[in-house]
Amino acid sequence: MSEVNLKSKVEAVVAQIPKGRVMTYGQLAALAGNPRAARVVGGIAHYGDPKLPWHRVVNKKGGLASGYHGGRLTQKEHLEAEGVKCYGEEGQWHVEVEKLLWWPKQTESADYRQSMLDDREES
Repeated sequence: MSEVNLKSKVEAVVAQIPKGRVMTYGQLAALAGNPRAARVVGGIAHYGDPKLPWHRVVNKKGGLASGYHGGRLTQKEHLEAEGVKCYGEEGQWHVEVEKLLWWPKQTESADYRQSMLDDREES
């Protein structure tokens, strides 16, 4: 898969993440067809379309991104403005990813979601 194709697929999914919910880099990579490209998705997020809700993308443990424009504090502020509670010490914030994780409609089967969570725990 070309990086351009991956980028467009990732951006299309990110555009759908509703307020108050999050997705992970690995989840986005898998949904875009490249499950081992979580770091590439991080790069796409850092350099991607600034109009997209990148603040709704967190790491697999719910951690906020140091590479987010404005840093973790800005990402925390954007999430909290949408009603998302952030936990932890300054600079090490995280969200309750299991509670807030969002799945696009086409992936709502319980088996698919569980396989994604299992993959996340193994890495």
